[in-house]
Amino acid sequence: MELKQYTRVFRARWKVIVLLTLLGGVLSFAWSWHQPKIYTSTGSMVITAGTFVDVTQALEGSRYIEDRADSYLDIARSRKVAGLAADQLGTGVDPDALLAQVGVSNAVGTAVLRVTASAGTPQEAQDLAQAWMDSLTTVVAEFEDPSNDAPSGANVVGLQPLDPPSQPVVPSSPNLKFDTALGLLLGLFAGVAYALIRNGLDDRIREAADVERTTKTPVLGSLPHDSVIAKSGVAAGNDDFAMREAVRQLRTNLQFLDVDHPPRVLVITSAMPGDGKSTTSVKLAEAIAEMGRDVVLIDADLRRPSLATNLGLVEGAGLTDVLAGRVGSEDVIQPYGGTGHLSVLAAGAIPPNPSELLASDAMHTLVHSFPDTVMVLIDTPPLLPVTDAALLTARTDGALLVVRSGKTTTDMLEKALEFLMRVKGRALGVIVDGVPRKGAGRGSYAYAYEDERQREKAPAILSSAGFDATEAASERGRRPRGRTRGGRSRAKADPPAEPAPVEDALAADAVPVDDAPLEAAADVSEAPLEEGADRGAGDPADAVQGELEMGSDVDEALAALDALGDGVDEAADGADEPLDSLGIEEMDNIPVIPDEDVDNVPELAPETPEPRPARSGAGARGRKA
Repeated sequence: MELKQYTRVFRARWKVIVLLTLLGGVLSFAWSWHQPKIYTSTGSMVITAGTFVDVTQALEGSRYIEDRADSYLDIARSRKVAGLAADQLGTGVDPDALLAQVGVSNAVGTAVLRVTASAGTPQEAQDLAQAWMDSLTTVVAEFEDPSNDAPSGANVVGLQPLDPPSQPVVPSSPNLKFDTALGLLLGLFAGVAYALIRNGLDDRIREAADVERTTKTPVLGSLPHDSVIAKSGVAAGNDDFAMREAVRQLRTNLQFLDVDHPPRVLVITSAMPGDGKSTTSVKLAEAIAEMGRDVVLIDADLRRPSLATNLGLVEGAGLTDVLAGRVGSEDVIQPYGGTGHLSVLAAGAIPPNPSELLASDAMHTLVHSFPDTVMVLIDTPPLLPVTDAALLTARTDGALLVVRSGKTTTDMLEKALEFLMRVKGRALGVIVDGVPRKGAGRGSYAYAYEDERQREKAPAILSSAGFDATEAASERGRRPRGRTRGGRSRAKADPPAEPAPVEDALAADAVPVDDAPLEAAADVSEAPLEEGADRGAGDPADAVQGELEMGSDVDEALAALDALGDGVDEAADGADEPLDSLGIEEMDNIPVIPDEDVDNVPELAPETPEPRPARSGAGARGRKA
């Protein structure tokens, strides 16, 4: 397993891991809390050997004390010392029980003996340590009489108290913090082990990658889980963005499944009941119909039909009546949806021999009787319980196998594909239905698509004008506000005292290509807009004006007009005097250019503008409308 798979396993079982971790900590805390409290008292003693007259005797005495320390440890753990301590305490406790409560230790290379006593209360622990030290001193004194082995001039070796036993304040056992931490750690290990073992034993399909690891059949799409559909049927489902995009992706993958021989008559089935084959059939049929292609959805589940009930259609007559020859298919096919391209053929009455009907020549003739431009989708029973879907797949272009996320196992999928192979049916692909939108196995449905709804609601105000107002505005922001000639920047002319509206300025500044008078161009702008009149695609100002009169959005229309009026501002930027200061005679001398060359409008002479020769054809010069 890869690290990504471990992460997915832990995310899928995180609740169990956390539960077991907390359970381990709680149990450990409870166990430790109910344990009897034990207090420990500690005291120390030092081994002495009297005084020495020189260094040699001192060294010999030091070695003698180290040798005696090991012997004193054995004496301290003897029953004789325990009996004397029990007599001193007067509790009537068995000396063997006291031996289990007392410990004596000696650090290597030292002459210090440390006595540790444990009891149920602080006072009892202190008294037991003191009694043990007194008893040990008495026993050692009995054995250490002057002898010839001792150095000359030395006193008898004995024990002297160093640190008296202390009275403990807090119990030494149990340790709540340590025990709780240990319980949490053990619980975490148990949770991780459970998650890994459960994942190894769990062979349910949860995502498209599980299908790809199990079989070579391609995965055509994954549909998200919809709780409304699961409770109330496909007709009551939420038509949200995630579901729409998932079905569109399925439709696109189906179109490119076999480009040379695209499948037209498809069987939609599943391994077991409840995997979502009927819901997938309806959603896929609606998506294909939205594309403008005619679709016929046939309910061939003659054992447990559900399409007519879920879609609210008439259930009296249907497929069984057509196969029996009582009615024609055109008489019982019912339209569905608002596209006008989707038709549904209900199952009709439940027959006693559904397998024979679906495998009959009449069924084969029916599904191939529709025009070649019509897509035929057949909703059939599941593969594993009955053989209806396998028999029908062998006589169609192939089958789409629907598996349920978290329900269908890999064994079920392999057996279903094996059934199709036995009848030489073609498995076109697998569709994973009911993919959770949250958790470890979620699909690509957790992203936010807030601006998607805004784009769906945005009005196409300038679509009829043939240009994009946003692009025009951005282009206007990139244009220079002043012209330069010969390295000298031209200053923008002062605006008129009472500027005219943008529409009047455009009309007053427009000069027709056919050298018509200026007044005629102005009359065109001021003429009322008649309903249905065609101003031509080359006049964006009239198109925007028409949008304003038809009640379009004011803000976006003003932005478009502002973008269109950029030509007036740029023409004014290039002149040393306002346009109003020029006479009609001077305006007549301005050559004409087409609209596409408006950015190359030449600058007017500051004092005495002279006529300039006009270019012929597409190179003619003029002003921008």
